[in-house]
Amino acid sequence: MPARIISREEYLLLAKVAEEAERYEDLVAQIKGLTQTYGALTIEERNLLSVAYKNITNSLRSSWRVVDSMEKLESSRPSAQSKHQVSLIRRQRVRIEKELTDACKDIVKLLNDSLLATAKAGEETVFYYKLKGDYYRYLAEFVQQQERSRYSDLSLAAYKFAYKHALAMLEPTHPTRLGLALNFAVYYHDVRKSPERACHLGKHAFDEAVACLDDSSSMQVMRDSMMILQLLRDDLVIWSSEMQRDGVSK
Repeated sequence: MPARIISREEYLLLAKVAEEAERYEDLVAQIKGLTQTYGALTIEERNLLSVAYKNITNSLRSSWRVVDSMEKLESSRPSAQSKHQVSLIRRQRVRIEKELTDACKDIVKLLNDSLLATAKAGEETVFYYKLKGDYYRYLAEFVQQQERSRYSDLSLAAYKFAYKHALAMLEPTHPTRLGLALNFAVYYHDVRKSPERACHLGKHAFDEAVACLDDSSSMQVMRDSMMILQLLRDDLVIWSSEMQRDGVSK
């Protein structure tokens, strides 16, 4: 007897159960099942996809930073015992790196193989290319030097495509366009080490959005936009301070 095809509603219910239970690998599996069976995702479904990978990778990125700091601290100590401890810590860091690399490459593969091909022009295309830029950015943050440049370039290409599309298709106050501007600016600051370009992009997006704010948007959209604008403003303050300090030190 052939296996019964799970309905879209059943996939969505199981995805929501996985999210509530914080079983993010299960959530990924349900969204992949949805994609394979029904093709393009709804807004709710692709938001669940984003939540799943964000939680998986945020946990791994946090773990990597802790272990990387411990390795650097232990490496500064000259004793033979310390060298052995460094070796053990490094082994753990490499293990976390593999898990993080696999997670980032997994969502990029899903985007390239399925989701981008069926994406409609406008918000959906911007959303997916932003995700692609984000996960290549995460790879560029921790991979070895010889691979860093490649992932940095792939991230930049995805962000540029998304941003050009957003400028043409979405309002300056659209949360997806603002979220893209925020992450693209973070890319310039964290990966390209250019607070000047980060500030330029971030300030342009911030000023355009503020100039277009009105009461015609829904409360949820307005709330989302204001939250991203606050994050963008906070980053602009920090990056501007960095530029001023660098200018004084020179």
